[in-house]
Amino acid sequence: MDELTIERIAVEDREILIDELMHQYGQEILQLAYSYVNSREIAEDLTQEIFVKCYKALHTYKGKSKVRTWLWRIAINHCKDYLKSWYNNHVIPSSDELVYSRESQQSTEHTVIQHDEDARLAHAVMKLPVNYREVIYLHYFEDMPIREIAAVLSVKENTVKTRLRRGKAVLKESLGGISEWRND
Repeated sequence: MDELTIERIAVEDREILIDELMHQYGQEILQLAYSYVNSREIAEDLTQEIFVKCYKALHTYKGKSKVRTWLWRIAINHCKDYLKSWYNNHVIPSSDELVYSRESQQSTEHTVIQHDEDARLAHAVMKLPVNYREVIYLHYFEDMPIREIAAVLSVKENTVKTRLRRGKAVLKESLGGISEWRND
């Protein structure tokens, strides 16, 4: 498209003009937006917003610069405004690329394995005799200190420590060493 004097174009033809601008400069504007935000999805959204802004501002183009220069200035300002926006600074967009990245897959695998181990551990704890089960539950699942467990159960602190040690040994044997117990 040759450089045009946009103010001479009739309102009906502005839609045609914006289509031509999008066709000719769309990829460049997308790449420019991507260089600012480093996210394909956000860059695509910004590119659409830039062309909407351009369409609304067609009447302000005075022909003092090339159309490409004018469009790029709109794009750069829009990208900078986005980077300063509350949305950009407070909302973390999700991305399909992130969901399927290798790191996410490893994280997902780790989470699934962790949930499975937690379920097995909880099941094994529930099979323990009550005196071991209650101290392990209170200490590891409710994060109660030994002194508080002793007060709740009306036993001596050394009794709680002994039950914890014996309960962990029984769990370790039944689980085959799956869980790593804290040495408290």
